[in-house]
Amino acid sequence: MAPGIPAALERPHFIGIGGAGMSGIAKILAQRGAKVAGSDAKESATAEALRALGATVHIGHAAGHLADDASCVVVSSAIRADNPELARATELSIPVVHRSDALAALMEGLRAIAVAGTHGKTTTTSMLAVALSELALDPSYAIGGDLEGPGTNAAHGGGDIFVAEADESDRSFQKYAPQVAIVLNVELDHHANYASMEEIYDSFETFVGKVVPGGTLVVSADQPGAVELTRRVRDIASLDVVTYGESEHADVRVHKVTPRGLTSEVTVVLNGRYLTFTVSVPGSHYAHNAVAALAAGVALGIPAHNLASALGKYTGVKRRLQLKGEAAGVQVVDSYAHHPTEMTADLAAMRGAATDARLLVVFQPHLFSRTQELGTEMGQALALADASVVLDVYPAREDPVPGITSALVIDAAKAAGADVTAVHDQAEVPAVIAGMAKPGDLVLTMGAGDVTDLGPQILDHLSS
Repeated sequence: MAPGIPAALERPHFIGIGGAGMSGIAKILAQRGAKVAGSDAKESATAEALRALGATVHIGHAAGHLADDASCVVVSSAIRADNPELARATELSIPVVHRSDALAALMEGLRAIAVAGTHGKTTTTSMLAVALSELALDPSYAIGGDLEGPGTNAAHGGGDIFVAEADESDRSFQKYAPQVAIVLNVELDHHANYASMEEIYDSFETFVGKVVPGGTLVVSADQPGAVELTRRVRDIASLDVVTYGESEHADVRVHKVTPRGLTSEVTVVLNGRYLTFTVSVPGSHYAHNAVAALAAGVALGIPAHNLASALGKYTGVKRRLQLKGEAAGVQVVDSYAHHPTEMTADLAAMRGAATDARLLVVFQPHLFSRTQELGTEMGQALALADASVVLDVYPAREDPVPGITSALVIDAAKAAGADVTAVHDQAEVPAVIAGMAKPGDLVLTMGAGDVTDLGPQILDHLSS
């Protein structure tokens, strides 16, 4: 059985409780019986879901929202020092706990699988959560997105396995001590926190070094950054390293990925035997994520053929090539991709699914810092689309940077031969796309910001 509630988390107050990472921890604690409270900037379905679990959720941030008897205040790296609830916690001498420390505490006593990498964490973590649940192993899980099936990003399970998305963006994944660590890829991102690839490698090395003695690292044999990481950690005597991918040297070799519309069939070679299963999302990168999940489950002693069959039950995560609907013969799909590598992978997957149809993209750059460093590569990725609309930069937690706008992306896209249009008012986008789209086309809304809200609006315009 899963352990109970750590004493410091019996009456937690979450600042920003509606966030993907924060809400997952809050849900698990509420399901374990903790008296959960918190605040968020605005109402949301997540806030309602937390209330349904017995949590108290305040809207807006105010010192009075923090109860005097709170056992701790949980924060993420996005919470600013001048937050009134954080200031009140200091006045009351209430301990402040980082989100990653809270998640690490929930994993204690369980067989943890921590999924890391610059891209693909949410999908791979979700695949494992679905497959293990399908096999009646009743895992606990904490994911950065909502599963299509259960419709939630976290759950407290009665089994002894905990699957968690391990976030490298602020080095918080270094807090975990998993039995199995997955590293999908290693690339430079999160430029506000990492100045170089060497810093990225150091951070991932620390994460891998926290795997419990006798534990396993499942790592890509194809992606250059992952290959370099493997070279750096091979000498850890207590670590079993299992590689996966198309490389002929991979321990779990991807033999073939066959596209089948918005699904794929993947064949792997494992222990000298061929194993074929279905992945219910398009694109070879998602097939590789499924193979990483397969290798991790096998490392925990789960029979490969059972796990492969269960992985076929995975139907997706919200915002990861999620089909939003169809109108006037046009399908609208939503993608969370915001890094050039993710964009290229999702665009290639959609291009494969589109066959003879046109692919139209609505892209919203995410963060000024990322646009400053990778705007050119973002624009080059858009050349894979037949036509694109580019929105203004979504700032999220950042203040504007002088001279850094979506024009960086647009100029690079045009230089790469892309057909791209700038639209500064998001309210105009549905009409613009409806005017461009023809029956049979695929429309992809892409980015980590509020571009996701445009899918239903585009469908409404197409219907009318």
